[in-house]
Amino acid sequence: MTIIPRPEHEKLIAQAIKTGAYQNPDEVIERALRMLNSEEEWLVDHKAEITEKIGRAFGQFDRGEFFLAEESQADMEKRKAARLRERHG
Repeated sequence: MTIIPRPEHEKLIAQAIKTGAYQNPDEVIERALRMLNSEEEWLVDHKAEITEKIGRAFGQFDRGEFFLAEESQADMEKRKAARLRERHG
């Protein structure tokens, strides 16, 4: 099989090799494929949980239980600050 990467992919491969973590394009591509496979396996293993959470979210939305974009951003910032405080105690 012959694969011809697009220029933007060649650039990403070259950047990965430049870090020193990989010796050649084959190593970069192998790592990428392993990560892709791992992601796919995780999604399959957690499909029921993901489906349940999506269903619950749609139910909450239907009942009007949701944040506006600004409220969601503020909530995320608040949670992030709390996590940082916990880590740096």
